[in-house]
Amino acid sequence: MTAFPSAGPAGACSRRPAVPHRGRGAALTAAVSAVLAGALTGCATEDPDAGTNGVGKLPADAIQTKAQTAARGAGTVRLSGNLVSQGRTYKLDMRLGPEGARGELSTKAATFQLLRVGDALYLKADAGFWAREKNANPSKNDEAAAAKLVGKYVKVPSKDPVYKRFSGFTDKDVLLGSLLGLHGKLATGDRGTLDGTRTIRIAAAQGAGGTLDVSLEGKPYPLRLRRAGGAGEVRLTDWGQPVQLQAPADSQIIDYGKSITIGD
Repeated sequence: MTAFPSAGPAGACSRRPAVPHRGRGAALTAAVSAVLAGALTGCATEDPDAGTNGVGKLPADAIQTKAQTAARGAGTVRLSGNLVSQGRTYKLDMRLGPEGARGELSTKAATFQLLRVGDALYLKADAGFWAREKNANPSKNDEAAAAKLVGKYVKVPSKDPVYKRFSGFTDKDVLLGSLLGLHGKLATGDRGTLDGTRTIRIAAAQGAGGTLDVSLEGKPYPLRLRRAGGAGEVRLTDWGQPVQLQAPADSQIIDYGKSITIGD
C-alpha cells in the first residue's frame, strides 16, 4: 500500500514563515497576522477524510460490513490473483456476473478455461489437464479420448466431481462470501492508494487473519484481499462492469451427458 505524502514539510503548520522587514506599521502588522492566522487555521482544519466516502471514520468492523454490502450489491466483478483451495494453488482471472462467469485458472500442472452460463458449466483445458484426469481414471479416459478433448469445451455434468470442484470459482456470491470474511479481531490500518484510488486497510489479528483494502472513493468496494495463513492474494476490480457470457458454438462442445464421469 502506498502511503499518502504529507501536505508539506514536517512541522510546516507550526513554523512561522519568514517575513521581510518593512517597518513597524500597523497596517503591515495586521496583514501579516491575518496571513499567519489563515495558514494556521488551514492546518488545524485539514481533514484526511475530505472528499472520501467517509468509511475511513468508521471502526474496522463497520468498514468490513460496508465493503461486504457493496460487494453483494454489485452485479459483476473481476477477480484475479492466487488462491489456495483444497491443498492446490490456483492462479485465476475470473469475470463474475449474476448469471455465470468466464475466465482462466491454472496450476503448476495445467491451464484451463471456465465458462458458466446459467447452470451449464463448460471447461476447456490443455493437454496437461486431460493427461492428469486420464491418469486418475485410466478406465474411463484412454489416450485417444483425452486427445479429442484438447481445444474443445467440455460440458460438465452437474454431478461430476469436476463440476463440484470448479463451479465455486464461477459463482460470485459463493466465491466472495468465502473470501471477504477476515479471521480474528479487526483493526484499522494504513491509508494509501491502489491504482490511483484512495484506500483504507483493515486487518484481522494484526494481519495474521488477513487484510482487506477498501476504497475510500465512491462505493466502499473491497479492492485487495490478502488471505490468512498465506493462502493467497486477490485483486477485485471492474465492479459493475458488463460481463459478456455466451455458450460456445455446438461445434466446439463435447457433452459427456450424465453417465460418464471425467473427474477424480
